Amino acid sequence: MLRGFKNFLMRGDVIVVAVGLVTALAFSTLIKAFTDSVINPVIARLQGGKSAGLGWQLGDQGNTSTYLNIGSFISALIYFIIFMGVIYFLIVVPYKYTQRRRGAEVFGEPGPLKTCPECLAEDLPAAARKCRYCGSDQPRTSEPPRTA
Repeated sequence: MLRGFKNFLMRGDVIVVAVGLVTALAFSTLIKAFTDSVINPVIARLQGGKSAGLGWQLGDQGNTSTYLNIGSFISALIYFIIFMGVIYFLIVVPYKYTQRRRGAEVFGEPGPLKTCPECLAEDLPAAARKCRYCGSDQPRTSEPPRTA
């Protein structure tokens, strides 16, 4: 049983995912610090005055639980965009490149699809002979299948 667990952990894909996760967490911390230290003060300054941020006080003045903080939402949105950009350009693009060199296509465009005439499922591969949902035979067509 322990040998099987060891073999599972030592697979290349698990190692790649673990390294990617650790890298993503490190970038997450870095980007969080950037948004908290740089973006949030800029957004708070846009409100002007002595406001706690960009937003509105819905209840008693000074009650933080009733403060509608739009600035925090904008900051989270900027954080998400930066984080996903970093992950894409520093993890996904190099991974696609190394996999292409190995002869494997990852994150590629999906193949052409066709629609089942019986159950109207629209995600069948163009070369399918039977529908994966209803099991009906698929007709051969000479027209080019639609792409996704």
